[in-house]
Amino acid sequence: MSDNTSTKTAAAGGTDAEAAATEAAIERSRKAVAPARPKHIIRTLAGSMREYKKESLLTPLFVVVESVLEIVIPTVMASLIDQGVTGGNMNAIVKFGLILLCCSAVSLITGFLAGKFAAIAAAGFARNLRHDQFEKVQAFSFTNIDRFSTGSIITRLTTDVTNLQMAYGMMIRMGVRAPIMVIVAWIFSFRISPSISMVFLACIPILAIGLCGLAVLVHPVFERVFHTYDALNNVVDENLQGIRVVKSYNREDFEVSKFDRISQRIFKDFKLAERIMSFNSPIMMFCIYASMIMISWMGAQQIVASGNNAAMGLTTGDLTALVTYAMQILMAMMMLSMIFVMIIISQASAERICQVLQEESTVVDPAEPVMEVADGSIEFDHVMFRYSDNSENPVLDDINLTIPSGATVGIVGGTGSAKSSLVQLIPRLYDVTGGCLKVGGRDVRDYDLETLRDQVAMVLQKNILFSGTITENLKWGNPKATDEEIRHACQLAQADGFVNEFPKGYDTYIEQGGTNVSGGQRQRLCIARALLKKPKILILDDSTSAVDTKTDKLIREAFHHEIPDTTKIIIAQRVASVQESDMILVMDNGRIMARGTHDELLKTCDEYRSIYESQTRNTAAGQAELDRLEQAEQEAKDQEAKEETR
Repeated sequence: MSDNTSTKTAAAGGTDAEAAATEAAIERSRKAVAPARPKHIIRTLAGSMREYKKESLLTPLFVVVESVLEIVIPTVMASLIDQGVTGGNMNAIVKFGLILLCCSAVSLITGFLAGKFAAIAAAGFARNLRHDQFEKVQAFSFTNIDRFSTGSIITRLTTDVTNLQMAYGMMIRMGVRAPIMVIVAWIFSFRISPSISMVFLACIPILAIGLCGLAVLVHPVFERVFHTYDALNNVVDENLQGIRVVKSYNREDFEVSKFDRISQRIFKDFKLAERIMSFNSPIMMFCIYASMIMISWMGAQQIVASGNNAAMGLTTGDLTALVTYAMQILMAMMMLSMIFVMIIISQASAERICQVLQEESTVVDPAEPVMEVADGSIEFDHVMFRYSDNSENPVLDDINLTIPSGATVGIVGGTGSAKSSLVQLIPRLYDVTGGCLKVGGRDVRDYDLETLRDQVAMVLQKNILFSGTITENLKWGNPKATDEEIRHACQLAQADGFVNEFPKGYDTYIEQGGTNVSGGQRQRLCIARALLKKPKILILDDSTSAVDTKTDKLIREAFHHEIPDTTKIIIAQRVASVQESDMILVMDNGRIMARGTHDELLKTCDEYRSIYESQTRNTAAGQAELDRLEQAEQEAKDQEAKEETR
């Protein structure tokens, strides 16, 4: 009994923990977007209409014609009944019958054209919104990108755009048609019977109060839903990126459970929203039925009083027209309520899209940019850097460093010592928070951004290859590269050998993310891609970690002989990868703790010596190197002792 109880308790505890994790994931997605609520939403969105303005203007025009004709038809029909059918006048029947036929045909044609142009305008508007958002994201600095989660951007490009597409299509067609139908139909009904037409006006405050109340209640729910969508997309993205890890640890059930919890949250929120919006239909139906009852009752009384004589008052034809106008007005109000619901749903989407469109990159070109990088020299002058203005401590603090053009600099340090943060400032992936960073003798903020990044090739820690052939991936470095240049770059990166072993060689197709090549092969291809840029500065951010030591050495030797004028910065965990550098930096907690050559640091920096000894203790070569250094140190001491004796 106690075992069952403890099992249930543990299961309940696990469920509570998982639910808490789900809430935390949703909350992180909600907080991922730092920008405040956007301003001038309509003006911002209108900028994405562009080439579809013509269709956006033609749609309301055809809708107006269609609506006016539909309103004229009941009046013509009333004349047909009163003058033709009731009066027994065949000429009147033919006359008004032909008018009815023409009005119906033109109304049908204009309705078709309105639908066609509305579809084109809405689809084109959505296309431009997706394009504008994606283009904006491409221009973001890393600081901007950090404000949006991957899932959030995906939701904005898909679900949010679809919501706006539907809302826009309804607005330019039904949103124009409904007010015209209400206003003009009411005017025509007022001409027939002012007293009966007042019935429609009584419905307006009922609908206004009901719909506004629904909007206030449901808008926060839809905002919450879209943030939950962000969390859902993040879970899917994370799962697919790490699917091999998921399977190797048999965590499929856990991932499915995590997905289901967030999906259930979306279901509950949508169910709540639909429950609230379901009151829209009863409110509308109440107004429709109440209006029809009042019109029938008042109309019957007036027909009896007039004896169905137009000169005395209301006639049967007039009542028929009034009933038709009543249906048109009430159906138009129904349309307005549907548009109102769609606007409520799309309002949250519009705000989220505008947050992306109005986000300004923190890294921009100066007014008069420098268009040429003189050389590969680098100078950090009291540089300070924070990822966020709200950060208490800087990531990099008072960095002073001068690197001559063509030098090779190695950087070592523990995890979190800000090695990657340091080099990411050079191509302006981030901007310095304080101090000055110069490349080629000029502040990096003075350069045209494209010019600067063309001269700084960077191979990041996470090596990314894109879907396409090996040649297509390598041409990211230089779209105009010849086959000979591509092969030479691969030879320098020690990639030519394994590429030629593939059946299709350089035409081998790379799957998304480079999943069909090994980590070491992926790293070497990324290095070759960087070399094709022929940069003045080459940065390798732990980019040979998956390469064996022999290949690593061959790559460094190729760099030394083939690109001696290129400034090379190598971040590595292995001391062997940087020990031949002209200068080695030892970083810790955002500061440069020591600098010098390999031999100098072994003598002066305990941390560097500790790293080196831990990596070479079990190798004969490493031990021989340590013995040599100890012997040299002892000889230096003996020499000093002799000089003192003299």
